Amino acid sequence: MEKVLTISAIARRSGVKASALRFYEEKGLIASERSNSGHRRFPRSTLRRIAFIVFAQRVGLSLEEISEELDKLPKKRTPTRDDWDKLSSKWLERIDKKIAEMEKLRVGLTGCIGCGCLSVDACKFVNPDDRVAARGPGPRFWV
Repeated sequence: MEKVLTISAIARRSGVKASALRFYEEKGLIASERSNSGHRRFPRSTLRRIAFIVFAQRVGLSLEEISEELDKLPKKRTPTRDDWDKLSSKWLERIDKKIAEMEKLRVGLTGCIGCGCLSVDACKFVNPDDRVAARGPGPRFWV
């Protein structure tokens, strides 16, 4: 039989606040059973699900997307490395896009981003008379 953990033990072990765990449970992302006294008891495998949720959020998935991904996992057994690999392999393109966007942002912070707000010295050469403004509001070279 799998060892069960209290919500405080799960919070301490996962690094996720108990309030967030209750929210994840309310959204159906994790599940607990109630003890006779009404306290939540989580299977140890919940730690893997929480780690998946935290990582997926950092990748940029919404809770709805995370829920859809978690629904693909087996219900009757603890997910294996292959199960997790199948889910996370689909994120590589998303991660690559975020990396490219961040690199572009990094360049924009030290160069011209097309709106003049961070490129005062270069503006007269790259964007004379604020011509880029005709393309719309904001940092037009970046968006």
